[in-house]
Amino acid sequence: MLLNLIETLYILPGVLLGFSLHEFAHAQTAVWLGDDTPKLQGRLSISPLVHIDIIGFLMIILAGFGWAKPVEINPYNFKKPKRDDILVSIAGPLANLFIAIFFLLLMKILYHAPNFLPYSLYETTINIFDYTVWINIVLFVFNLIPIPPLDGSHILFDILDLKDKPFYYEFYDKGRILLFILIITDLIDKIIGPPIHMIYLALENLFF
Repeated sequence: MLLNLIETLYILPGVLLGFSLHEFAHAQTAVWLGDDTPKLQGRLSISPLVHIDIIGFLMIILAGFGWAKPVEINPYNFKKPKRDDILVSIAGPLANLFIAIFFLLLMKILYHAPNFLPYSLYETTINIFDYTVWINIVLFVFNLIPIPPLDGSHILFDILDLKDKPFYYEFYDKGRILLFILIITDLIDKIIGPPIHMIYLALENLFF
């Protein structure tokens, strides 16, 4: 129980940062591309309070997968709706990948300066940074799954030009159910576990 509590405390900073910057990236990209909807809804912020969905937050702590409040956009405000919707969708996962890379760089700096901090603080900081890297790689891969309402579904359906097809809306409505089934049966781990490990090891080998 104590180990789980400590692990949760290590995970929290990465989760809060990952959720907040993911949704902020969606919002800011949409505004840059001409849609002020996120700005009008107060989503142009990096504050976790603006973006956290309580159930999604608890899920990622308890199950390893979760979500934040989705940023609402109006693609009709974009000059090129399909292209811009793809850019807005990919911005969130890319923000998570950026966080992972940034904290790996911080870890490398700390590794070369172990005497800069007391050992206990050094160890705690390294653990928090490592969990932040891991959780943001998880968020990067998880959100690219092409199942609604995840970002990957928007990217795929925009590329294939399927959003105007009748079956899209039916699939979108059932996407949450499918996603929930994959999570509770642990099939999701078999699907995204390998790419998560591959990316983590690739980045680790790149920086260390």
